[in-house]
Amino acid sequence: MTRSPDTTASALPRKLPALAVLGLTDPADGDWGRLRGLQYSSLAKLTGARMLAHGMSALLVLQTLRSAVSIFILIGWAALLVGVLIYGARFDKSLEDADRRRMSRQEIHYQTISTALTGLVWTIPMLAMSHFASDSQRLVLWTIMTMLMTGMAVAFAAVPLGTVLFSAIVGLSGIATFIWYGDWTAAAVACTFVIIVSIGSVEAARVFLGSKVAEAGIAEKAEVVSLLLREFEEHEADWLWQIDTSRRARSVSPRFAFALGEDPEDVDGKPLIQLIAGPSWETGHFHSSLHDLAEKLKRRESFANLLVRVTLHGNHRWWELSASPKVDDNNNFVGFRGVGSDVTEQRESADKIAYLARYDTLTGLPNRMMLTETLGAAMCAAEQWRTRCAFLMIDLDRFKAVNDTLGHLVGDKLLARVSERLTSLMSGSDLCGRLGGDEFAIVLQDVNDSGRVHAMAQAVIDALSHPYEVDHHTLYVGASVGSAIGPRDGSTVETLMRNADLALYRSKDEGGGQHCEYEPSLHAHAEERRKLEFALRRALERNEFSLMYQPVVDVDSEEVVSFEALLRWNSADHGPISPVRFIPLAEDTRLIVPIGEWVLRTACLEAMRWPVHIKVAVNVSGEQLLDPYFAETVVSALSASGLPPHRLEIEVTESIFVRDGTTAQMTLERIMSLGCGVALDDFGTGYSSLGYLRKLRFSTIKVDRSFVQGAARDNPESLAIIRAVVAMADALEMSTTAEGVESEIELETIRRLGCKKIQGYFFGRPMIPAEALGLFRQDAYEERGAA
Repeated sequence: MTRSPDTTASALPRKLPALAVLGLTDPADGDWGRLRGLQYSSLAKLTGARMLAHGMSALLVLQTLRSAVSIFILIGWAALLVGVLIYGARFDKSLEDADRRRMSRQEIHYQTISTALTGLVWTIPMLAMSHFASDSQRLVLWTIMTMLMTGMAVAFAAVPLGTVLFSAIVGLSGIATFIWYGDWTAAAVACTFVIIVSIGSVEAARVFLGSKVAEAGIAEKAEVVSLLLREFEEHEADWLWQIDTSRRARSVSPRFAFALGEDPEDVDGKPLIQLIAGPSWETGHFHSSLHDLAEKLKRRESFANLLVRVTLHGNHRWWELSASPKVDDNNNFVGFRGVGSDVTEQRESADKIAYLARYDTLTGLPNRMMLTETLGAAMCAAEQWRTRCAFLMIDLDRFKAVNDTLGHLVGDKLLARVSERLTSLMSGSDLCGRLGGDEFAIVLQDVNDSGRVHAMAQAVIDALSHPYEVDHHTLYVGASVGSAIGPRDGSTVETLMRNADLALYRSKDEGGGQHCEYEPSLHAHAEERRKLEFALRRALERNEFSLMYQPVVDVDSEEVVSFEALLRWNSADHGPISPVRFIPLAEDTRLIVPIGEWVLRTACLEAMRWPVHIKVAVNVSGEQLLDPYFAETVVSALSASGLPPHRLEIEVTESIFVRDGTTAQMTLERIMSLGCGVALDDFGTGYSSLGYLRKLRFSTIKVDRSFVQGAARDNPESLAIIRAVVAMADALEMSTTAEGVESEIELETIRRLGCKKIQGYFFGRPMIPAEALGLFRQDAYEERGAA
């Protein structure tokens, strides 16, 4: 079990009082039994030296007193000294392992007694033999004693109790002798010497113990670190590694070997780069991260969190390595030691996050962020090399119809097919991506010819206009493209993208399926459109809308049979606005839904003022048909006005079936079930399909004025189309109306071709409600006059 830092701190004392250093007390703080072991273990190491010192001192005593004291007495004293020293030496030898255990109080007593006995033996020459010696001999004896006391203080600084006890016993014998002979000065000097030696030995012992406490603390910490590292190796995902000056693995840890998939003995001594490079070691084609690692090892630099791609048994992994160079005591480089971990999963997660941040998950194309970054780089290159770049914005035409009709799953698959076609058009440094929804973009670099931009735009339109086969559905979508060239059309990425968007908007505004380049006037157009939209949002509440009515007459009797309601807007801010301008804007902003409801209710109310056989036709936008409450709106308008359903005819164009055929068909079927008629306007000009006529029984098919004018000029195609439409309508029991009849020749041509009804300036321009109502009053007046 690992010893905690708190436990280590409590085992070592914070203070070293004198009595505790002497061994006379054991304070509560700290493990003093362990410190005693550190103190007394030094005795065993100096036993021989102590024996030698005492022996030499004894010889000096014998030499000094041999002429004054009997040789037998001296030999007897020497024998006694040897016996005491042997007793003490044997006991001191038993203290060799004291630094690894705790000293008992009894052992301390034994050692103290041994020291005291030695001191008492050394008092004999001074107390008993000096009376037979001269003053000079006594001085020599005292000098020998001071040598012993000094040697004890120096050599046995770790055990101050023995030094103090020995010095006190021997010193007192000298002091007593000097006093006996009346040499008070010598006695004072001896007393001072004993005190200094005693204090010095205590302080020396304190210093010694302080160093031992510090060493023990370091050892404790080293042990804790060792245990923590062992636990780290055993339980964590990281591992320790080290290499020598030749960059070969040394002291391979089990976890490092496990990470390599090898046995430790097979790894030790092999070059680190070889262990992690895989086949690259033989070919020399290293991953850039391995080059970075090798370079740092070569320059002997510390590094942290260095990502390295390793190849182990054919599998690529990512390691995160940190290491520092290590040196020996002489500051010589001896290798590296560090820590490593396998971060493959984290790296893959990071790569995935980075991919998701820059790529569209549905199509796999670069997303807005990456397109923006690429465009920024292209603009920097264009500025640096005096070239140009281009940004093309692409919007899919009629994509919303696919989403609304067939669901988002089919829509997503269609977007994937679109992305494939766009990718096939790219070459070199060109980049295409998805901005979001059904919007895509292309970045072209090094554009020196605007013709290249137009060619790319036209290629996109052509490629995306071909039919798509998705889940057994044949889908048709087109593309509109707006482009801007940098830095001519914008010096920043944001400006260039905004200007390309303005160009795209112009392309959509002009019917789609075409490419428009940015022009400075587009800003004015966009601002004008913004102001127009603001005014349009307030037009209803300000009663700025009105309806005009254009008569539709029977081709034979030339009598009015219905009126088509035509919306007009006289803005208080902008004056009269053409429907060509505000109707597309109302559709884009979905304001056409409330505006269309107002038109429907107003037309029904006005129709109630006409004769009962006169119908009213109301144009309905695709946005209105997608409104789930449109059928309820028709019912409400009929109910509020009291107009019979058969007098209301809803006019729609073919484009609504391309956008969302299923929803449009269901809505129109509900309206027809009420008894209302449904007219198909502009038939033959757009997406004509007999399938529409098979699914819905239209009350009227309206022939576009372009065919009428062509037929009047004997254009074979126009004549054939009108004949075919009339024949088909007759077969399906539908009526036909020719639009845009403006001359007698056109009227006769239409009569000859078999159309049932005629609408155009020849019979009447759009008129205000009062004028339309006046037609019937005039007819009534003429009838009364004829009667």
